[in-house]
Amino acid sequence: MDNPRAPALYSPQLLALAIELADYPFDGAAAATGRARSRSCGSVIELSSSGSERLADIGLKTTACAVGQASAAIFAGEAQGMDRAEVGDMLRALESWLAGTAPSSILPRLELLEPARRHHGRHEAILLPWRAALDALSKPSDAR
Repeated sequence: MDNPRAPALYSPQLLALAIELADYPFDGAAAATGRARSRSCGSVIELSSSGSERLADIGLKTTACAVGQASAAIFAGEAQGMDRAEVGDMLRALESWLAGTAPSSILPRLELLEPARRHHGRHEAILLPWRAALDALSKPSDAR
């Protein structure tokens, strides 16, 4: 039985994050593009970056639940300038947070996703933008 005092998964603050995605239009002609798909829910995030070594002018195209969209908005606000290693480090930190072994303070506004930690089916959606970024930054420059 769910805890009646548990915070709602789809809070107004979480839903408001999805609106921010309009500030990050996807550019299919960007220097780097990547894609990630959740095996558990089918959500997809495509990412574009004008930089191929570091994320710059991030663009996103999301087909995801509100949790995935909120995670993508948090990602877009925080990942600018990150290189492949930094993205990988944050992905591992988020996996630790989802497992309950890291605090939400590892990333600004991550506390808005705190209710989703109890919903294992939403974990992949939370990680998708970071995986899409790794995909984009991992491709050889001649493959872009």
